[in-house]
Amino acid sequence: MTYDPGNIFAKILRGEIPAFKVHEDDSVLAFLDIFPRAPGHTLVIPKAPARNLLDVEPADLSKVMAVAQRIARAQLTAFDAEGITLTQHNEPAGGQEVFHLHVHVIPRVAGVELKAPLSYKEEMDVLAAQAERLKAALAA
Repeated sequence: MTYDPGNIFAKILRGEIPAFKVHEDDSVLAFLDIFPRAPGHTLVIPKAPARNLLDVEPADLSKVMAVAQRIARAQLTAFDAEGITLTQHNEPAGGQEVFHLHVHVIPRVAGVELKAPLSYKEEMDVLAAQAERLKAALAA
């Protein structure tokens, strides 16, 4: 399989589609999922084109995971989370729907179930407020 530069995350990286960015550096972008499974659900992606775990350069994967860890730690504070769920899907049989490597970092509270995937589109003002909370926790 080959990388498609027309995927939605590539468009976000090029600034063609807006996103609620919470972290950006030379190699990695992290932004809120507009279809969150829990408040603060964040996606972490490499800036380099990579379809998924199967073709990403190891150095890029390392940078993505370091940012995912940083996001997870900040989510504990920003969303009063008690734990974190981390998921990453590869190819259609593995549940991948957007073919640009991405890691889901989802803050969790005991006893609160995750929303079903793609079942709920969050309000933009709510996402903006959540992004600010997460950015503040990242800066602390």
